[in-house]
Amino acid sequence: MASKRIAQSAVNWSAMAEKVGENQRSMFNAFKLKSDQYLRRVMANPEKPPAIDWSYYQNRVAVPGLVESFKKQYEALQVPYPVDKVTAQVDAQEKEAEVVIKEFIAQSNRRVIEAEAELKKWASVLPFDQMTMQDFAESFPDKAWNAANPTFWPHDAASQQEPVKAEH
Repeated sequence: MASKRIAQSAVNWSAMAEKVGENQRSMFNAFKLKSDQYLRRVMANPEKPPAIDWSYYQNRVAVPGLVESFKKQYEALQVPYPVDKVTAQVDAQEKEAEVVIKEFIAQSNRRVIEAEAELKKWASVLPFDQMTMQDFAESFPDKAWNAANPTFWPHDAASQQEPVKAEH
């Protein structure tokens, strides 16, 4: 029972309270109050029940064999404690989550590296308000105006016509 007491009293209420919205604060406080009352009642009881003085009852009870029968039944009584079937599943889910988190961190680090490379590229480009058309054509040859191959407004791939071949 000691392990149950430790687990029950190890709830991080302040971390839970941070995640509770203002509209549910009263329900959270009521839940915490009930939990605290339950914990106080559990902690008030001893870990093991007090020992029964069977000799005292044998001297006081007149019916022969009754106290021995109760003693035998009491000592044979086994209250089944539920078997833990969920901890293994939770541990497996935790390991899966750790793998997913590590993959996410690796992907995020790759994206950060790519973004930093893009940032370095843009830091080396002349600011647009200081560019001439020639600077723009040198920096972005795919976007610059080309007299040999003009484009039609709105200058996207779907709006362009195939070049017409002149017949001789």
